[in-house]
Amino acid sequence: MQSSTPAGRAGRPRSAAADTAILAATRAALVDLGWSKLALGDVATRAGVAKTTLYRRWAGKNELVVDAVAELFDELELPDRGSLAADIEGVVLQFAAILARPEARSGLMAVVAESTRDDALRERIRTSIVERQKRLVLEGRARAQARGELPPETDATEAARTADLIFDVVAGAVVHRTLVSARAADEEWVRGLTQVLLWGLAGAAGEPGDRGDGGGGGGVGPGGGADAEPAAPR
Repeated sequence: MQSSTPAGRAGRPRSAAADTAILAATRAALVDLGWSKLALGDVATRAGVAKTTLYRRWAGKNELVVDAVAELFDELELPDRGSLAADIEGVVLQFAAILARPEARSGLMAVVAESTRDDALRERIRTSIVERQKRLVLEGRARAQARGELPPETDATEAARTADLIFDVVAGAVVHRTLVSARAADEEWVRGLTQVLLWGLAGAAGEPGDRGDGGGGGGVGPGGGADAEPAAPR
């Protein structure tokens, strides 16, 4: 997190070290105390900062927990494993591993629940977590297009819509699997999810009249070629 002074506020520059300590303390408090007992005063004590330092940065518990969870998701990286299928599997396994951590699980579930009656909190989740992690979809798509696994997209609006849909499908499936169903997103499950996603991408890549021929209009296959046909989901 960059060290900066918030716009329109005079004073000393914001300390990145203090921010890091506060967010780490928030995650530790979530594990030890749970959402209902977590208090900003306790977080300040754990972080070794004054309460005023914390309150200058975050207006309340909701915003603080969102940022603490968002920092965990910022650890996600898209690995270059040689094919679109392998890249997807790699990043989904990372995502599932983060959601398996008690601080991520309890924090995310709590703020999502709170956001059902707090529009500002819902927007903070969208901007701090969802929009930031869409970078992974954009990066993966660009890499696959450079390899010839996906065709280039000339319609910017349609490309943005597809990126949103891909993110929703992947994130929704993993969150449901790990947090709602409380089941492991292991390698076998991730492989199956990836195959389903690749089938969808293959269909979306072709013209409507091409989708019944089994080739997906030159879509993507798990091995990488633009004309490769996806393997059946396992």
